[in-house]
Order: sequence, then structure tokens, then C-alpha cells
Amino acid sequence: MFFRNSSLNKAIVRLSLALLVGSAVFFAVSTHAAELSEIRERGYLVVGVKDNLRPLGFRDATGGLQGLEIDLARQLAAALLGDADAVELQPLPNQDRLPALLEDRVDILVARVGVTASRSRLVDFSDPYYVDGTAFLTRDPAIQSLRDLRHQPIAVLTGSDTIATVRSLLPRVQLVGADSYEDAKMLLETHQAVAFAADASVLTGWTQEDPVYRLLPNLISAEVLAVAMPKGVRFSDLRQQVNQAILQLQSNGWIRERVQYWGLPAAGVPSPTSLSEREVESELDAE
Repeated sequence: MFFRNSSLNKAIVRLSLALLVGSAVFFAVSTHAAELSEIRERGYLVVGVKDNLRPLGFRDATGGLQGLEIDLARQLAAALLGDADAVELQPLPNQDRLPALLEDRVDILVARVGVTASRSRLVDFSDPYYVDGTAFLTRDPAIQSLRDLRHQPIAVLTGSDTIATVRSLLPRVQLVGADSYEDAKMLLETHQAVAFAADASVLTGWTQEDPVYRLLPNLISAEVLAVAMPKGVRFSDLRQQVNQAILQLQSNGWIRERVQYWGLPAAGVPSPTSLSEREVESELDAE
């Protein structure tokens, strides 16, 4: 039923057409990815990964891809195709991860994709293979616990979610903005900050590259990492097989062993026990 106002009618028509076109584009994009049967017919699995994020996905001295997520991608190829080498690894920058999946450039993502409500509207996620979280990195031997951070300058990436996380649990600290990881490292080296708050997986890589750095034992938040897969009924077999593989790798201890091998915090296996707000406050208040 149309309204008498012709301008309003035209606006409704334009809005309806826009929604129709938008829906058509969305469904066209989200149904392009390969089904499990197509992957098996092709003979290999195409996986989007990271190549600059030690120890999840990075290049070794020879240029080869290594890391926890690289190992997992190969295990998923073995589960789906019977051959751990039947995989094509495609390194992706962060901003290109979801577009690569939606545009049929990869079959799945194992690229440090955190599970969020907004992403879940576009893609489906597997059961978690690791849970990351905000941690603190320091090179100061006097910093041993969260209590030692009170009233101290802590570096955080400018504009990151970490700012709110740290501020909510450690309201008395002094936050120092860093525009990049290199800037944060400079702040630590020049003693303008006693610690750097960021993702534990990223900071673990720092400790492996330079032993002067170390992580404090506590995570103050949790971010579930999972395999991202295309939505749609036609991809149900793929999602089911990936989930079965993840659960098997959890139950047989493979994920725990690989997490330990790559030096990641063991709290992330398979769903870490990160400190609750009350536990953090209890530690800070303890004398």
C-alpha cells in the first residue's frame, strides 16, 4: 500500500531497490566459495593465513611458512583430503582476510581471525583452536605482576580495543599511545613505558625474537580464534568436517602440543582461563 505523499513513495521504492540489489550482491558473494565436494575434486585446500605474525604464521629464514596456524592448516588438509601437503597457503593482510573468503579466493581462513558478532553475520566459525587475550610485555626486571603496574606508564596501540580493556581493569595506570609495534618497542627501550599491552600471541613472538622481553603471567581479556568458513547450507559438509577435525585435534592433545611447541601461553588451550575482573582486582588489592 502506497502513501499519498509521492516523494515518500519514491523514497520507499528507491530503498526497496537498494535492499534488493544489496541482498543479491551479498548472497552472490557469500555463495561463491567452494563446497567440500569441489575441494576434493580439485585435490587441494586453499587456506588464507598470516605470514608476519610469529608464532601463529610467519616466514622462517628460508622463506617457508611456519607457525601454529600453518600447522593447523596442514592438519585440516589431512583431515579433509587425506594429505597434509594438499594445501595452498595464501598469506593475507588483515584487511583482506574476510574479502578473500567472500570473493572465493580462499576456501577457509586460518589467519588469526577473532570471533565477533559482526564477523559472524558474514561468515561461519569453527570451534575455537586457541583463545588469545590482552597480555603485558616488559623488559623491566622490577615488573613481576599486575600490582607492579599500578601508577606506571603502559604503552598501548593508539585506537586499539586494548585501551578500554586496560583502563577498565587498571584505572590508575598511565597509558602512552604508540602508532605502531615499532613505536611501542621504542617506548620500552627508552623507558618511557614499563610495559606494553597487546595480544598475547603477538607479544609471544617478541619474547622469541629477543629474550630481554618477557610476558607477565596474566591475561586480562579473551578473544576466541577460530577457522572462518563460508555461510550457506551448501557448505554444511565443509563446516562439519572442519569442526570434527578441530575437536579431534583438541581431544588427542595435538593442539596443546603445538601450542607448547610454538611457545604460546598454555592458557589458550583450547579455551583459556583468563582472569575475571574480580580476580584481577583481588590481585591488585592484595598486599
